[in-house]
Amino acid sequence: MTEFDENELNHLMKLCRIECSSEEKQTLKDNLAKVLKYIQLLQEVDTEGVKPCLSVQESLVNVTREDVVDNTLSREDFLANAPAHVGGMIRVPPVIKFANP
Repeated sequence: MTEFDENELNHLMKLCRIECSSEEKQTLKDNLAKVLKYIQLLQEVDTEGVKPCLSVQESLVNVTREDVVDNTLSREDFLANAPAHVGGMIRVPPVIKFANP
């Protein structure tokens, strides 16, 4: 594996749309180089004949309960707990804002 260099860092920064000062750039470059060096070290480990592990706790079983309909609040009681409602529905702040063309 080649050394992680300034060109690769600049390419990643452009892809990720990250802007950094020169000090932050150096720190980021050093940290990414350490991660890549560690990955290279892991690739040297002999895993021949090792069974893949899908979960560390394979013996545990997901315990679920029966889905039973219980007493529910009336619409009026439910909406009384909402800070704002319109037309029988809870009003929430907009999540997606569209830019004007």
